[in-house]
Amino acid sequence: MKLLKTVRADPSDTFVFDKAAQPGEWAISGALMFAQLDPATLTGKARAAFRAGFLGIDSFGWSTLARIVEASEADRAAAVDLLAAQLVEHFGAPDLETARTAAEEEIAFAASLCDHPAGMLVAVSRQYENEVTREAFRTLQSNGRSKPAPVFTFLQVTEEAESPPKQIDRTKRAKGDRR
Repeated sequence: MKLLKTVRADPSDTFVFDKAAQPGEWAISGALMFAQLDPATLTGKARAAFRAGFLGIDSFGWSTLARIVEASEADRAAAVDLLAAQLVEHFGAPDLETARTAAEEEIAFAASLCDHPAGMLVAVSRQYENEVTREAFRTLQSNGRSKPAPVFTFLQVTEEAESPPKQIDRTKRAKGDRR
C-alpha cells in the first residue's frame, strides 16, 4: 500500500503558511479544514493553504508537496488513529469512534492518490466555484536529491588574470551588434 508524506523541498512553506508541516508527516488532502469556512473570504496565508496545501496530520501544518511512499498496514492504522485524535481535538468530534470513521475516509482518499511509483511528488490545487470546492492533483517527478539543486555556484579564482576582461558595450549588444 502507498500513502502520502509531507515534503519540504525548500523553506518556502515556513513563510507561505501560518503553520508549516514538518517533513515526513503522514499527509491528507486537507480540504476538510475549510469545510465550515467560506473560501471566498480567505486571505493571505489561509488562502495559500486552501489553494495549494496538503495537511500534515501530526502537526496540522501545511505542505506544498507530498511524496508517495510505501506504507504498511500498521502505518495506515497509526495514521488513522492519529487523524482521529486530531479530529476530536481540533474539530470537536464527539468521540474517537466517530472520528475514526471520518479519518478512515480521509486516509483512503489520500491512498487513492498514490497510484504512481513511490517517490513521486504530488501537488494539489483547490478552487472554490459555484459553492463547491474542487481539487485537482498533479504528479511531479522527484529529482531524487534530498536537498534542492543549487541555483548559483561560486568559483574561487586563485590566480590574477594577466589582462583585464574585455569590456562589453551593452547598448551595442541591445541593438544587435555582437562586437
